[in-house]
Amino acid sequence: MANKTYVSDIDRGVYDIINKEDHRFIADRGLTEEIIREISREKDEPEWMLKFRLKSLEIYKQKPVPTWGADLSDLDVENIVHYVKPNTEMARTWDDVPEDIKETFERLGIPQAERESLAGVGAQYDSEVVYHSIQEELTAQGVVYTDMDTAVKEYESIVKKYFMTLITNRDHKFSALHGAVWSGGSFVYVPKGVKVEKPLQSYFRLNAKGAGQFEHTLIVVEEGAELHFIEGCSAPKYGVQNLHAGAVELFVKDDAKLRYSTIENWSRNMYNLNTKRCAVDKNGRIEWVSGSFGSRVSMLYPMSILRGEGASSEFTGITFASSGQYLDTGTKVVHAAPNTTSIINSKSISKNGGHAFYRGLLKVTPGAYNVKSTVNCESLMLDSESRSDTLPIIEVMNDKVDIGHEAKIGRISDDTIFYLMSRGIPEGEAKAMIVRGFVEPITKELPLEYAVELNNLIGLELEGTIG
Repeated sequence: MANKTYVSDIDRGVYDIINKEDHRFIADRGLTEEIIREISREKDEPEWMLKFRLKSLEIYKQKPVPTWGADLSDLDVENIVHYVKPNTEMARTWDDVPEDIKETFERLGIPQAERESLAGVGAQYDSEVVYHSIQEELTAQGVVYTDMDTAVKEYESIVKKYFMTLITNRDHKFSALHGAVWSGGSFVYVPKGVKVEKPLQSYFRLNAKGAGQFEHTLIVVEEGAELHFIEGCSAPKYGVQNLHAGAVELFVKDDAKLRYSTIENWSRNMYNLNTKRCAVDKNGRIEWVSGSFGSRVSMLYPMSILRGEGASSEFTGITFASSGQYLDTGTKVVHAAPNTTSIINSKSISKNGGHAFYRGLLKVTPGAYNVKSTVNCESLMLDSESRSDTLPIIEVMNDKVDIGHEAKIGRISDDTIFYLMSRGIPEGEAKAMIVRGFVEPITKELPLEYAVELNNLIGLELEGTIG
């Protein structure tokens, strides 16, 4: 095709609007024992949590920076602010949220989505949750949806039973960092047999310059219960590093079902080193729907541990990498019980020299007979500068399995673009149509407002691609 012009970055509109910083408390840069004690003091935590944080800090100092994935050599954790408490308390109505913070979430469409289609909303701003709500009828059924700080105090026995047991502070350097400085996040408990008809949603907004966000999400769906949980996150762009090292722990009990949908939409200065895991018991089901946009570097591999007979998981994910971005994403599934099934559908798009890397693990343990699994990876490159790699690892420890694997990597078809242009469609729109068709299997799995957001993000990413 003819010469093209490229833009190095995009105007992300509402996602890049910066509020004036207004803190009630902000920690010093870096990571010390005193900072950990200050965070715990601000939260008025029980002694066991402070001890856990301090132990995590000790482990963090001993762990090396991973060298097998994205290049993290420029990440300067000692120059990151690990805790920023906004100048407000958690509110139960939007009227009680400070005007500038409320406007931020209004621009992102959170209150509108709550009014129209959600059963509850949590909104985090920097390091703390500033708004939380849940419909009264769900509370009457015993459903708990609150922030993690409240959960540590009011549901301490449940939190102690599950907190950082799937993701431990010994797993890797950034899980240890999370254990030391975690703040905010969501706690959901769905009692036995309760089916939550409308989704719950948490949104995490990082506004502070040079800060980190370390929210912790803990969800327990008891036997026979059902839940759809949505997470969204974003941050404006700064000229300095920001860090996101959250943790998501999901527990799906016998015959229960959880759908976890997320769109991560970070700015290009963000290091996104998130960890997500789910344990699924007998005949339980986890469904992941994941979109990874933005960030300078991402390392994210949601993991399903199918530990009960008949358990199943389905992962549907999309990654979009542009100039200067290295998005190292994928998924892991461990079949640890007989008659378990998994489906993985992963798609990536890269443009302007962006690098999308699929890294996956499918493991079948010796006693996990009659496992069925299908893996499908597709990568679409919009130009010859971009790069896509796949590294699917399959470990099978017995012979009674049925596993299929398919991977496709290719450039956008010049012939298809030419065909569409010959029908009067401009080149830019032709390209966008092809990309939208490529990601349709993802968008149709998302709630309407998130499908619209995903399409808008793709539109923003494609702006300026063709000149």
